[in-house]
Amino acid sequence: MKLKPENSGIGIRVSADTTPVTFVRLRWEHKFPAETLFLGDAWERAYGDLQWRTFDSHRFMPWYFLAHFSGVTAGCGVRVCPGAMAVWNIDPAGITLSLDLRNGTRGVILKGREIAVAVVVSAEYPKGTPFDAAKSFCKLMCSDPLPLRTPVYGGNNWYYAYGDSSHGEILADSRYIASLSEGLANRPFMVIDDGWEIMHQKPGNSGPWTCGNEKYPDMQKLADEMRSCGVRPGIWMRPLWNIDPAIPEMWKLPERNHTNLRALDPSRPEVIALVEEDIRRLSGWGYELIKHDFSTNDIFGRWGWEATPWLAAEENWHFADRSRTSAEIVVDFYKAILGASNGALILGCNTIGHLGAGLMHIARIGDDTSGNAWGKTRKMGVNSLAFRLCQHKAFFEVDADCVGITGKIPWQKNRQWTELLACSSTPFFASIRPGSLTAQEFAEMKQLFAVASRQDVAAEPVNWLADTLPEIWRFDGKEKRFHWYSDESACLSWDV
Repeated sequence: MKLKPENSGIGIRVSADTTPVTFVRLRWEHKFPAETLFLGDAWERAYGDLQWRTFDSHRFMPWYFLAHFSGVTAGCGVRVCPGAMAVWNIDPAGITLSLDLRNGTRGVILKGREIAVAVVVSAEYPKGTPFDAAKSFCKLMCSDPLPLRTPVYGGNNWYYAYGDSSHGEILADSRYIASLSEGLANRPFMVIDDGWEIMHQKPGNSGPWTCGNEKYPDMQKLADEMRSCGVRPGIWMRPLWNIDPAIPEMWKLPERNHTNLRALDPSRPEVIALVEEDIRRLSGWGYELIKHDFSTNDIFGRWGWEATPWLAAEENWHFADRSRTSAEIVVDFYKAILGASNGALILGCNTIGHLGAGLMHIARIGDDTSGNAWGKTRKMGVNSLAFRLCQHKAFFEVDADCVGITGKIPWQKNRQWTELLACSSTPFFASIRPGSLTAQEFAEMKQLFAVASRQDVAAEPVNWLADTLPEIWRFDGKEKRFHWYSDESACLSWDV
């Protein structure tokens, strides 16, 4: 192992021949003040569980952490797109960084190759708010986010249709979203979510991604018609889940989690070529935004909330190519998708943010909100936006998910989420069942669409040190209080 100054940090490099390499751990003896609060990140999306907390030596903080004490905020982390999965532990005596160089759950076999494991960076910010410090530190970890020419906003049909949609219904959605943005120079997107694919519900909403099902007879024609309605077409897909019988079994990952359904192995060049072909096809049909989903779960067989501490755990498995670490394979997979996009915007969902920074324009930062249950929208939406807004325009544009409007959530509650999202200067998507808004609600939504089309407001969670769902926010220097809890408990059971 080599340690040397690199890129304003400490570069860590490892080489080996045939000996499998698994982990590298580094330890710094350091004592934080007893009153210090710590904030860590998440492996992929957040699940309503991000929080400033006191000392907990059993807490695993992926990628980076922030520490706040005596008016000072400090950060330690690894630069984005490292060659290993990285997690931090803090205890009263010091700091531990664990770096996972495995290939799946087995050691990587480098065959004499030297790998750039990570570049560790740190900084201390004695002035400004903790949020100011968090933004600055995220920029230190990533120097090349993908820029957007214009703000991204508009519609997505998932949170009212939930996969039950058609060519005609998407055109109706497109006209409705266009009417909410009437007169705005920056035209909105309308994203077709899950439900268009030929193998919809057969099983797991799978590929092949070569054509639509009977409700979507001509995907290229649909994109053209959506554009004529005044919206920019977008589309969802699941790149590593494909049950085309022509795909050889050897292209797939090992069976895990007691299921005979197997995702494609992104370490194989044949799989990467297939994914690139699918992305080029969607772009060639005329879709200007491609949302790729589920890849973290498809690769590792678990969700981020199950990863304690590692995404790869329990099962004994490895990729077909054992010469690269899991992190390197995932980064190369994201590079392939971006490279095949032909100018389409890339939105990653269920992706690993620290490995995708600079390789996707937009990233979903939290688990699903809802068109049916306010408690789920509040927990997943508000929490992820508050605690990952610091990554906005530093790693990528952050997407805290949709406003779901079906008539099942009272408008006075949903309006608050709509206002926060529209005024956060992040990508804004609304799932609106046509006809579910009253004339007054439509007028209010239209005003917020105009705000979302500009995305020129500086937003900051004010009381995020003390609350997982901050109610006080600052917009361009002016504070506003939201009322997330109203008259109901946050511990209600959820619908989808």
